[in-house]
Amino acid sequence: MQNILQHYIPEKAIPKVLELLNNDKLEFIVKKERKTRHGDYRKLPNGRHLITVNANLNPYRFLITLIHEIAHFEAFKVYGVTIKPHGKEWKYTFQHLMLPFINPDIFPYELLPLLAKHFINPKATSDTDHVLALALKQFDEKSDKTYIFEAPKGSIFKIYNGRKFKKGNKRVKRFECIEINTGKTYLFSPNAEIEVI
Repeated sequence: MQNILQHYIPEKAIPKVLELLNNDKLEFIVKKERKTRHGDYRKLPNGRHLITVNANLNPYRFLITLIHEIAHFEAFKVYGVTIKPHGKEWKYTFQHLMLPFINPDIFPYELLPLLAKHFINPKATSDTDHVLALALKQFDEKSDKTYIFEAPKGSIFKIYNGRKFKKGNKRVKRFECIEINTGKTYLFSPNAEIEVI
């Protein structure tokens, strides 16, 4: 397991992550990129538990995602299966598990205040924290993708599945975008990755 982790998370985080993964009912798999999620957790029919994380994530996003999924396992183990997946029990567990990692030996200094703020009330995905998501993006491999908030109003763009949209007005937090083929309006998070056409 250590050999796998050393390719995906900061080196100083490995011992603590190994402790968290050291449960004979817990399986961990690194998956190829999935566009709709960074990772997931599920209980298997045989009673074991499976955590998956996308291989294409930078080390800091990978670590956050892995701890997020371990928090699901730990929260269900402690509080039972009737809790909400991202409810108060999960939030508390995620905060508790993540706290030892939020230090300059593991994360760059510029991320530490953003992580501290995010973990006051962690969300179902770090992507909904636009400031943190943008800060984490600087550690990604370079690509031709951009965030929707960076594109001018009226831009035509496509998303990962090839669907094309025209960027419209910003509501409170999200952007209204009209799908070119159907004319339907969809709301996009400001940090949705797009390819401007």
